[in-house]
Amino acid sequence: MTLGVIARLTIKEGKNDEFESVFKEMVAAVRANEPGCNFYDLHRSKEDSQSYVVLEQYADKDAMKAHSSSEHFKTIGAKMGPCMAKGADIEVMEGV
Repeated sequence: MTLGVIARLTIKEGKNDEFESVFKEMVAAVRANEPGCNFYDLHRSKEDSQSYVVLEQYADKDAMKAHSSSEHFKTIGAKMGPCMAKGADIEVMEGV
């Protein structure tokens, strides 16, 4: 069963360009190294430029676990930390 993830992120003022640049690194690493990830895409709100959503889908629980335990998630994720205004709000959903 597929698993979907909606990650809501709030970025500090003035950090959008840096955040988006680092996130592009993450997308490239996910697409190159995670065959169980069906999609992993960033979206910015049209109403609040500091608000982003990451839409993710994984083939199964193991694929989602592989993502969060990957070296690129840890290292590139750490580079995103200084851009974040607060912790991510994560919602995991089951595919139907």
